[in-house]
Amino acid sequence: MAESDQVSGEHPWGYLLQTWRELDVPEGWRAEIDGGRIVLVPPPRVHHHVIVDQVQRGLYEGIPEEWGIYQVLAVHVAALGKLYVPHLVVMPSELIDAADPEVNDPMDAADALLVAEVTPKGNARDDRTKKYRAYARAGVPMYLLIDRFDTRGAMVTLFTEPNEDGTYKHSDPVPFGKPLTLPEPFGTTLLTDEFPV
Repeated sequence: MAESDQVSGEHPWGYLLQTWRELDVPEGWRAEIDGGRIVLVPPPRVHHHVIVDQVQRGLYEGIPEEWGIYQVLAVHVAALGKLYVPHLVVMPSELIDAADPEVNDPMDAADALLVAEVTPKGNARDDRTKKYRAYARAGVPMYLLIDRFDTRGAMVTLFTEPNEDGTYKHSDPVPFGKPLTLPEPFGTTLLTDEFPV
């Protein structure tokens, strides 16, 4: 059985994906696939929405026209049997336009230019470890981690240059309040001074 067909020896990927498609998730909740099971993620708190809005506004300043910024767009890393619903995904607009509106299919994480996650207090570790490794393994060029619960204080870290081993070669951490320069194709500076702590 191919690696993408089997998930941690529990359920085949196809079964999990079909079940995920058919779920009737309560409003505001997100369903993700991780570790061979479907996990429900509770709605984010108000602070998350404020941060996501500010990041999205900052990204629009420098984004190329052929890319779009999408909130809670499901992306999968089929080789790892994972499906996540990040807070923001920058993806080619043509891929979104070409998606079948009648089928609830996730997008391939490998097609994303940037994925952004805002850590929740209860499971911040998942964003720092599992999702970090999955996005790197998928080859997502930029992973923006907004971590209000970092032990060093509230931080924004841009990870770039993914490795196939599930790590990023470069990280650029800045504390809330300091600007973060995003490389091309954005070529803009993300201001974090109004991020709520």
